[in-house]
Amino acid sequence: MAIAEVTIIPVGTGSTSLSAYVAEMQHVLERQEGVEFQLTSMSTIIEGPLEKVFAAIAALHEAPFQAGAGRVSTSIKIDDRRDKPSSSEQKLRSVREKL
Repeated sequence: MAIAEVTIIPVGTGSTSLSAYVAEMQHVLERQEGVEFQLTSMSTIIEGPLEKVFAAIAALHEAPFQAGAGRVSTSIKIDDRRDKPSSSEQKLRSVREKL
């Protein structure tokens, strides 16, 4: 199971407000099979098999272009743990237990 943190920034939109782009990208994620996702104030967390996470990221990267953006900057961080099952919730629970 891979966990990815993705930040996508449309450039050349004519406005400093990006919430409409973010909302559309959430709709794109709703159509992706095999991944779970969570919107945060600064990025989106995507969890699932690595190949499905990559497919979701590719769809997200394309969405602002489809909405008229002239340029898109995408930043990705991936945690791909293969020695035991992992999830965002498990990672948070582990830290909480230590607090």
